[in-house]
Amino acid sequence: MSEETLRKVADVFFTTKHTRLYMKFTELNLHENLLKGIAKAGYENCTPVQEQVLKASLDGQDLYVQSQTGTGKTAAFLISIIQELLSNADKNKKALIMVPTRELAVQVEEEAKTLCSGSKLKCASFYGGVGYGKQTELLKKNIDILVGTPGRLIDLQESGAMDLSKVGYLVVDEADRMFDMGFYPELRKLIKVLPSQKDRQTMLFSATLNTYVKNLAWEYTENAKEIEIEPENITVEEIAQELIHVSSDDKMKLLLGILKRENPESVIIFCNTKRSCEVIAKRLQINQINADFIIGDLPQATRLKVLNSFKEGKLSCLVATDVAARGIDVNDLAMVINYDLPNESENYVHRIGRTARAGKSGKAYTFCSEQDVYNLPAIEKYIEMSIPSTVAFEDMFEEDKSKDIYIKTGNYHDEEKSNSKSYKSNRGNSKKGKAEYKSSGKKGSYSEKENYKNKDYKKKDSYKDKKSQGKKSQSICEQQDLSKLSFEERMKLYKERYGQSEVNSSSKTKKSGKNKQTNKRTQSTEKMTTSTTKKMSLWDKIKKIFTK
Repeated sequence: MSEETLRKVADVFFTTKHTRLYMKFTELNLHENLLKGIAKAGYENCTPVQEQVLKASLDGQDLYVQSQTGTGKTAAFLISIIQELLSNADKNKKALIMVPTRELAVQVEEEAKTLCSGSKLKCASFYGGVGYGKQTELLKKNIDILVGTPGRLIDLQESGAMDLSKVGYLVVDEADRMFDMGFYPELRKLIKVLPSQKDRQTMLFSATLNTYVKNLAWEYTENAKEIEIEPENITVEEIAQELIHVSSDDKMKLLLGILKRENPESVIIFCNTKRSCEVIAKRLQINQINADFIIGDLPQATRLKVLNSFKEGKLSCLVATDVAARGIDVNDLAMVINYDLPNESENYVHRIGRTARAGKSGKAYTFCSEQDVYNLPAIEKYIEMSIPSTVAFEDMFEEDKSKDIYIKTGNYHDEEKSNSKSYKSNRGNSKKGKAEYKSSGKKGSYSEKENYKNKDYKKKDSYKDKKSQGKKSQSICEQQDLSKLSFEERMKLYKERYGQSEVNSSSKTKKSGKNKQTNKRTQSTEKMTTSTTKKMSLWDKIKKIFTK
């Protein structure tokens, strides 16, 4: 066989392997209006997760779907839902998609609008950080696909603006976070107002679905089928990983050295806390690097502005936490830098996976200091490999012009740790956020004014503040423990704990009232005796004067 013939055979083999490995969307029995939207989105071939989800979900079966980041999960459940809505238009059903962050809600809405462009279906997103007016007006237009975060969905449902009685399709995206990040009580509350699991189709999607999440979700699904797409060794083959051992004091100099030496077109820098995100972004700006940060405490308008600037290429460097970065979908991301090692091994895959989407190559640097080196063994065990490592030398550093500058940051009441169990949903802080962000024009200033006003108050009542903070933290711990119990069990515990405390407090107030009265009487008698003794002593003195 000649060399030219062998080359032709190889070409045929590789083209069939890579382009015809999966089904085309046109081969599936999809609605013609949906196919128009798919064509507009630029989709031609199904990814493995899309092919399996569409085959299973179109039969109306509940699903647990586990597939790594960047494999097309969003399009999988959207195409499935749109197909069902178009096929059963006479049943007048709606679809509800629940997501953990505002950015992800916006991203899902945008993709849904593209896929619905060939039909008359309407979709909208609902999230906190913005006013209720526009969202309430949208609901009057009979929205078919509702995308939202749990807190805002509950608010709209309880106010009567959102009717969830006709939801026939429920999707929980990023299910690992939704069931494990403080959202579970709200999730449970929302699902209770939906039609029963027999009257709706429920689908859970996530990059990681552990047994704990599946056990919790079992209550809300019926005979769910589990689809698990094996990872394609994305962390090993397609991403050039490098672990750099560096002291925590030299991290900024190393970061500047990498950015100035390699000059990536786009880079996401991951940190474990909100405060460090803001500090690092501002230090990079002082060093003439086009950087900004995104955290959950920023106003929604500011967050969207930063995200759009990054997606459009106007901003080259974005500093973010794991939670805030959910929903950031950027094509051709050149680099990911883990400024801090994540506390959870799964988050390492989430982070570096953003730079190798759809089979593209990427680069990931990870800084490992004396503070977070203890997280390394669990990560390497999870990805089943030792990350190529080196030690930071002086020639890798760049001078930090901000080293002697104090960076002012916002007042972050709760540090946003990578440990998902400690992170709470933003619903409880939405009212505070509105008040704090009204006068904020600059980053970091949205809580400094309020702190300045309350300085004197805090000095006077520092003991009371500490006491109240202790009570708040205790109640939060109780909420976390009670989240695993049923409603009836929780109510029983509440009655036992708080019912007795109310009785005790009332008895204490009665006793304290009696004690106060007795104290007053004793004080009055003491005053009488002291006054008489004073008068007698004065009289004695006068008598002595006259007797002389």
